Amino acid sequence: MATTRDPEATRARIFDAAVTEFARHGIAGARIDRIAAEAKANKQLIYAYFGNKAELFSQVLGRSMVDLAAAVPVDPDDIDGWLDRLMDYHAAHPELLRLLHWEGIEYGLGELPDEARRQEHYAVKVAAMQDGQDRGVISDAIPAPDLFFLLIAMANWAAFVPQMSRILAGSEDTDRDRLRASIKEAARRLVTP
Repeated sequence: MATTRDPEATRARIFDAAVTEFARHGIAGARIDRIAAEAKANKQLIYAYFGNKAELFSQVLGRSMVDLAAAVPVDPDDIDGWLDRLMDYHAAHPELLRLLHWEGIEYGLGELPDEARRQEHYAVKVAAMQDGQDRGVISDAIPAPDLFFLLIAMANWAAFVPQMSRILAGSEDTDRDRLRASIKEAARRLVTP
């Protein structure tokens, strides 16, 4: 009996394997042969479906960011709740921050391969902040792009450098809860009109 091919299932396995590989090893350290082995796919399919390694990384990171945007839309009317959802998301999906870190190492201040799309992605989020400022829901003392950057930096830093969070804030659940409350208090001070 012949095996039925399922291109979408193969693409999904390749994508999942690529997320894991890039999160562990970055762009330069990732290996297409490891992705192929993990996905139980032919290396040539990876190139056919996704292009070269840099293109595959861009697609992996791009979709990961779209998933985050869909799961945790910016909500200027509920900054506390938005920060909780954002921190919970990154705790459940640590690979996204790792991918962003590797991207920063690889590209630094240079232009990203998909920079125009990334700018569009963030423009939607900044527009939500600007809308909150325009409506007087949040303070306009800090420009919307800067405010958004500061808020996500505060929310993400503990997940990005968990060792520093553990050393500085502690490792018990009560310590993590206290740090989260402190992040939210700092955010409230930034956004309160």
